[in-house]
Amino acid sequence: MKMSVSEDVAQSLVDGNWYSPYDMLGWHPAAKGQSGSWIRTYQPFAKSVQVLEKGGSRKWTAKKVHKQGLFEVNIPDAEVIDYRYKVTGTDGEVWEVDDPYRFPLQIGDVDLYLHGEGTHYRTYKKMGAHPMTVNGVEGVHFAVWAPNACRVGVIGWFNRWDGRHHPMQNRGSSGLWELFVPNLKPGDLYKFEIKCSNGFVAQKADPYAFAAELRPRTASVVWDIDAYQWNDADWMAKRRETDWLKQPVNVYEVHLGSWKRVESDDNRWLTYRELAEELIPYVKDLGFTHIELLPISEHPFDGSWGYQTIGYYSPTSRFGSPDDLKYFIDRCHQEGLGVIVDWVPAHFPKDAHGLAYFDGSHLYEHSDPRKGEHMDWGTLIFNYGRNEVRSFLLSNAMFWADVYHVDGFRVDAVASMLYLDYSRKEGEWIPNEYGGRENLDAVSFLKKFNEIVHIDYPGIITFAEESTAWPMVSRPTYLGGLGFGLKWNMGWMNDTLEYFSKDPVYRKYHHNDITFSLIYAFTENFILPFSHDEVVHGKGHMLNKMPGDMWQKFANLRTLYAYMFAHPGKKLLFMGMEFGQWDEWNCYKSLDWNLTQWDPHNKLQDLIRELNRISTSIPALYEDDFSWDGFEWIDFHDSDQSLVSFIRKGKDPQDIVVCIFNFTPAPREGYRVGVPLPGNYREILNTDSEHFWGSNVGNGGRLPAQAQPWQGKDFSIEITVPPLAGVYFRPEADE
Repeated sequence: MKMSVSEDVAQSLVDGNWYSPYDMLGWHPAAKGQSGSWIRTYQPFAKSVQVLEKGGSRKWTAKKVHKQGLFEVNIPDAEVIDYRYKVTGTDGEVWEVDDPYRFPLQIGDVDLYLHGEGTHYRTYKKMGAHPMTVNGVEGVHFAVWAPNACRVGVIGWFNRWDGRHHPMQNRGSSGLWELFVPNLKPGDLYKFEIKCSNGFVAQKADPYAFAAELRPRTASVVWDIDAYQWNDADWMAKRRETDWLKQPVNVYEVHLGSWKRVESDDNRWLTYRELAEELIPYVKDLGFTHIELLPISEHPFDGSWGYQTIGYYSPTSRFGSPDDLKYFIDRCHQEGLGVIVDWVPAHFPKDAHGLAYFDGSHLYEHSDPRKGEHMDWGTLIFNYGRNEVRSFLLSNAMFWADVYHVDGFRVDAVASMLYLDYSRKEGEWIPNEYGGRENLDAVSFLKKFNEIVHIDYPGIITFAEESTAWPMVSRPTYLGGLGFGLKWNMGWMNDTLEYFSKDPVYRKYHHNDITFSLIYAFTENFILPFSHDEVVHGKGHMLNKMPGDMWQKFANLRTLYAYMFAHPGKKLLFMGMEFGQWDEWNCYKSLDWNLTQWDPHNKLQDLIRELNRISTSIPALYEDDFSWDGFEWIDFHDSDQSLVSFIRKGKDPQDIVVCIFNFTPAPREGYRVGVPLPGNYREILNTDSEHFWGSNVGNGGRLPAQAQPWQGKDFSIEITVPPLAGVYFRPEADE
């Protein structure tokens, strides 16, 4: 049957090779010399199609002009009418549907330009799947970036997952494709079918999807990200006025899938809402200021702990819906807890439905494996020099801040981003344009990330998990830094654990391990991390790192924690460390909560509770963590007795805490310590107290300072230093 368009164009459309379906489908004026107009639709599963005038009684029967399902009809109206289709399928099923190609395109030229320029920092507002109403009809607008595709189709249950049925409109040199599909709604499943001239055909999850199916299923899910009503306005207003560098930041790091499971119900995960009822009160009771969540973006492999992300804009469906996660964060804020998310812009996995080789080309990653692949992890590296990739990642950070109200980003694997030769041998990497090993595109990206986040969201904290000597990681970009708020102090963590793993009899020969960190402690804004990485892969949990019998293991660990909380820097502990988990962390099972019925474990919890209380209530322990103004050595030379002592100082000259640590099991009686102020000194913490399962050696609560100069101070106190313990003293205010 003769068609109103050429056979070549029609064949290209039905073969799935036509990049501009708006030129052919939907309503079109008749050619010069013809009357009326044409309505054309591609319905490969249809036996017949009728065009129904909406709001009127007229209808027209379309003719099948191509055997693969192209229908068209000439109507007398010269202007576009409001219409829909009544389709009878080849199986006899009848349905009505609006024509996607009678609705206008939604992405404007400015958005196209900014996306291509790499300066569109909220591309998620245009890309992905957005429920909306267009010309009075509800549906979903889809947009995806695939510049090397010759055809992109939206697929789902609504078209039997056939990419020919809803071809998207190509937006020219931008590489974007878009289409409004009427009658779809939140909860509908979809993917993009991408076809290229090189024969590549793939069904890809939406890079900007706001929700996703639970693995092993891989479809994206339409979701309305604006439906949830927040109740955290007070927290958000207070956060904008908060300088966290001068406030206590004590972080509880959590893997939601293994913090606690419901063993009686097939060992299932707790949901986001159940976690709101159990995790939040627990963390608040312990006195932490923030919860840090291991990556909660959608990921296919449980064993990656979330660090191999597929759905950068999709909270994992393991624990519930996106609104359930918002409820969890909302409740955290209402209870005064900040929420930090692990963010992984360093690499992504090779799963076929993900970003890898997305449009038949190396789109998000580098094509050369010397730049584009992490050999250690079997993952791919983002091409930070490509503008649209930068927009994707920078917008993702803004998305989590905008849509989920997160309070901070812990950026994973920063060292791997900064160095082109990271974990590579000679000849396995490509130098930068100046012959160096620095990844200049990644450096530029990280700087821009920190700039836009801190400008748009005052009070947000950014953390760099960076383990090298790269300078000025936590210094402003206008001074040449990377712009992070805090840097993980991996050197302190390694040296401290190395020291504490040694039998106390040998510690005097390694005294430098416990004091060395103060040489560089103020070169960056550091956070002191004991994270998940320290309790996996055969490293042993914290208790098992400690030498000695059971009592000494607990005593050592209590001393370690007291030393950590007194040391300059913000603090982070991974779940299970607070009660003395014995077994290494296993992401497939719950923490061993049964241990907390025993005194050594529940009293260790009491110590963490007390350390959090003290360190968040005494400004000397938090308000000047990043300069010598907040710290002063008393004695770091006493290696023979393995003792160190120092002072933490607040802005108020009267606000000091004197901290003494005995790293051996021998108590030290009559030990004189120099102090700067006269008066009585109260023992505000003793990790050897019976309240913490210690031997209860101590100082009776209060000691008078004597007018005996000592260690360069005008006064001194004579104390008993308990075995394997830390003690804090604070001058009492004049009564």
